[in-house]
Amino acid sequence: MTSSEYLYIAVDPVAFSLGPLDVHWYGIMYLLAFLLFWAGGVWLASKRTWTGWNAQDVGDFLFYGMLGVVVGGRFGYVFFYGFESFLDNPLFLFRITDGGMSFHGGLIGVLVAMWWFGRRTDRSFWQVSDFVAPLVPLGLGLGRLGNFIGGELWGRFSDAPWAMIFANSVQPGGWRSEELEAAWRTGALDHLARHPSQLYQFFGEGLCLFIVLLIYSRSPRPTAAVSGLFLIGYGCFRFVAEFFREPDEHIGFVSGEWLTMGMVLSVPMVLAGLVIMALAYRGLGKK
Repeated sequence: MTSSEYLYIAVDPVAFSLGPLDVHWYGIMYLLAFLLFWAGGVWLASKRTWTGWNAQDVGDFLFYGMLGVVVGGRFGYVFFYGFESFLDNPLFLFRITDGGMSFHGGLIGVLVAMWWFGRRTDRSFWQVSDFVAPLVPLGLGLGRLGNFIGGELWGRFSDAPWAMIFANSVQPGGWRSEELEAAWRTGALDHLARHPSQLYQFFGEGLCLFIVLLIYSRSPRPTAAVSGLFLIGYGCFRFVAEFFREPDEHIGFVSGEWLTMGMVLSVPMVLAGLVIMALAYRGLGKK
């Protein structure tokens, strides 16, 4: 009898329960992301005094940002990925366990939050976004770890040595199936191994992008330049990750057997980032 050569990912998405309330791993990652944003923001404010931010500003913005992430992320997913479901049943908007959140929608929500916070504190939009941008990748990375633990948003089929078998990709709710685990132990599921694309995104748009932005922003830059670099970096990392990530089942490939919705949405981000950085170095970012 052979045994599987691939790691088997089958984790209960509920980390723990408090009475009737189930606390999901993905929710814990969101909480950690907000805490890291606050801690990192306070540290940056103390080290980079030229930004004009302090701990109170960081805490105030976090409130706006949380609303932007949650509301924008959900609206974005419904608009970009589940609009037909919304038309069939408008209550789909509030069923956050069906499809979850969209990064691009969350980004729009955060952009609105930054604009509103800037107005309230007499800062330009770019002054707010340049301070916030280096802190965002850590939250993105934790979100991808949440996807990995929950066995969702898995990658395409692969025979790479580091490929993994996600129980939920084989069978809905497969993490609880003893029969599925027994089949994995015999190697019967090896042909269903996939790229752990969630981890690729964790290292790319999470850790690597964080390091790039942290290094780039350690000295004063033209207003809006840090924001532009964030858009370029995220768009590039996400575009590459899409080659390994399984497209959303109800959308599939937008064109051919390679172009995905994630790629389509990432290209404008890169182009916008290039334009913003070019304008920033021409002194137009203050406007």
